[in-house]
Amino acid sequence: MRIIPQRRVSRATAFATALVLAACEQNTLESSNETTTAIPDLSGIWARNSMEFEEPASGPGPVMNRVRGGLAVAFQRAGDHTNPILNPDAAERVHQLGEISLSGVAFPEPDNQCSPWPVPYILRQLEIGVLQQQKQVTILYRHDQQVRRIRMNDSHPANVTPSVYGDSVGYYEGDTLVIDTIGVKVGPLAMVDWYGTPFSEALHVVERYRQIDYEAGKEAAERHEGKNGSIPVDATGVVVDADYRGKALQIEITVDDPGVFTMPWKALVTYRRAASEWPEYICAENLIEPDGVERKVPTAEMPDF
Repeated sequence: MRIIPQRRVSRATAFATALVLAACEQNTLESSNETTTAIPDLSGIWARNSMEFEEPASGPGPVMNRVRGGLAVAFQRAGDHTNPILNPDAAERVHQLGEISLSGVAFPEPDNQCSPWPVPYILRQLEIGVLQQQKQVTILYRHDQQVRRIRMNDSHPANVTPSVYGDSVGYYEGDTLVIDTIGVKVGPLAMVDWYGTPFSEALHVVERYRQIDYEAGKEAAERHEGKNGSIPVDATGVVVDADYRGKALQIEITVDDPGVFTMPWKALVTYRRAASEWPEYICAENLIEPDGVERKVPTAEMPDF
């Protein structure tokens, strides 16, 4: 079985050092050129308590779970195949996988197969770290220590070599970091969410990162968790800093793929400051279930030779 054990070794010191180095580079850049436009400080460790995309205020939104509430969301992943963004083939695929999940069987997806999470699947992670530098923005993801590197103020190559995270380029637009991604590799586990919604080679994802006021961030997170449920802290180890009153980080995601979707659609992800450690969190195959129960090794009563 595929499970996700974690060893709680703090990486706070290493991560803080990286943040300081990135901040120094950024400060040097701004002080060396008076005409340099100040860029928004989005750096740090950010957390949330839901692994689903949030619905936008209006317009087409992501496929959501037909099952509502807490850990049920993690183990019963029945996407709403009636969402009008899906073309008939995609709707049928989501429906089939949903029925498998509702029967108590986990269908293969990047999370339970210990595979890298493609864009935009990876954007729903519970905890991320953002490092801003002059020529690159690095985003660290708690699950499996995955890393994305976004080239700043650059263009996509004429011929993109497909990869799990795709080719990502970024730029600042006022107080917003914009990341444009194409060339996400299509394969057996190619899906945009954990309901198995597929994507094609035509996938184009735009992420817009900006800070929002504390109250707006708290309201967005609580509204989403109230409607779609949240995953308990004791099941993940991810803790949102309840005492932090600074700004939240919100990502607006726009997904366009005419090979799968009938129209472009948007989703939101809202993070607040994390109070938890940055652990070593590795997906591996062993005998420990996610709830901590250890299963016995299968044994034969008689030799097979």
